[in-house]
Amino acid sequence: MSAAVQPAVSDEVIVYKKRRNIELVLILFAQSFGLAGWIITSLNLYGELPEGVIPVAVIWYVIGIAAHLVVRLRIPYADPVILPSVLLLNGLGLAMISRIDQIPEPVNDDARTQLVWTLLGLVLFAAVVIFLRDHRRLQRFPYLMFIAGLVLILLPLVPGLGVSSGGAEIWIRVFGYSFQPAEVAKILLAIAFAAYLYEKRDVLALAGRRFLGLDLPRARDLGPIAVMWAMCLVVMVYQNDLGTSLLFFGLFTVMIYIATERPAWPILAGIMFMIAGVAAFLFTPHVSRRVNAWLFPFSDYDRNLQIISAQFGYAWGGLFGRGWGLGRPGLTPLAKSDMIAAALGEEIGIVGLMGIIVIYALIVARGFKAAVTSPDGFGKLLAAGLSFAFALQVFAIIGGVTRLLPLTGLTTPFMSQGGSSLVANWMIVAILLIISHRGRMPQAATAAPREAGTVDDATQVISR
Repeated sequence: MSAAVQPAVSDEVIVYKKRRNIELVLILFAQSFGLAGWIITSLNLYGELPEGVIPVAVIWYVIGIAAHLVVRLRIPYADPVILPSVLLLNGLGLAMISRIDQIPEPVNDDARTQLVWTLLGLVLFAAVVIFLRDHRRLQRFPYLMFIAGLVLILLPLVPGLGVSSGGAEIWIRVFGYSFQPAEVAKILLAIAFAAYLYEKRDVLALAGRRFLGLDLPRARDLGPIAVMWAMCLVVMVYQNDLGTSLLFFGLFTVMIYIATERPAWPILAGIMFMIAGVAAFLFTPHVSRRVNAWLFPFSDYDRNLQIISAQFGYAWGGLFGRGWGLGRPGLTPLAKSDMIAAALGEEIGIVGLMGIIVIYALIVARGFKAAVTSPDGFGKLLAAGLSFAFALQVFAIIGGVTRLLPLTGLTTPFMSQGGSSLVANWMIVAILLIISHRGRMPQAATAAPREAGTVDDATQVISR
């Protein structure tokens, strides 16, 4: 994916190769996996090619090439690996949703709806890339972003607007369509946190009293973390959503640690979240049911059918899976959304699922690389926060499906059925690519000089 560092030929600028042609080849290669899964499913189930295979293939490849052209023309120095990796995951998710549509017979058409959501996500991706271009514009309104994110999180609690699904009240219904506002809220809050923490990093880094070898923050500076703790407690208790509260609190904690480099902040935050989690387990039945299903799934077969069926599916699929269309993923409730990782594990095996996890890890790694190479502190915090939130979401949902953790109900990014998550994640990808573009482009062409003390102060030329 990247060439070795070449000897320095100049002491003025840092130059990265654009790698757009490599990105195009990777995109076409990645999209072929999803298309192949769809075709193989039809061959295994019906012994013939799926209906409309040529127009669908053309549409699928055209949208990938279109996304590539937007990147090539507007942010040519963007990371060349992130977009192909995302299209690979998106394609595999579409193929699996289409496969589950065939159970017990081809009467559902959720894959077509998911393809429409993919198109909308790519349109918004292109819009962000075309009209934003410089991520530093997002730094101007931190408090407005925070208030907007908080309002979105609390919208499902509004009577007549919020709807309950699976015991959690995290959805709203507008004009007959369901939407999960927390997916957009995580973007707004990440931007707000990055702007606020970059501005206040020196104050928050000041040490207060020393306790057990830790320099604790001053009491007057604990306000931000107390606000986040209270907000996540509201989500956990009143919306019955442990996963979303974990995601937001983890996002804020990691960003404040990156901004201040004080280990006392994540330690305090971890203790506070554990206290809130124990309280939720003792006083909210939804959280306690999730924990009991994790520890003792066979104690109540009917209530824990979802997680039990997922484990049987993994066992039946084995290392290499039953094959596309040859498993029985429909036996697992919500196989298209919450449990799509279990459906994939059954049909492409544990090896295939591990490959998917590696792709997720690659996206996270490239996101953190964008943070490291960003020429400004706000971009570093924003890219690191979005990358960590992405990693935490993947860890929480796949950990829940495999019984490593209690099942949280978060979506599997780019793969689960649902429009709100897919659209929001495509916008996150756009922001990460913009930040990576600003870090990889020739520094003499940047709108602002790099900050002193960053890793990019080295006077060398790097070709990647």
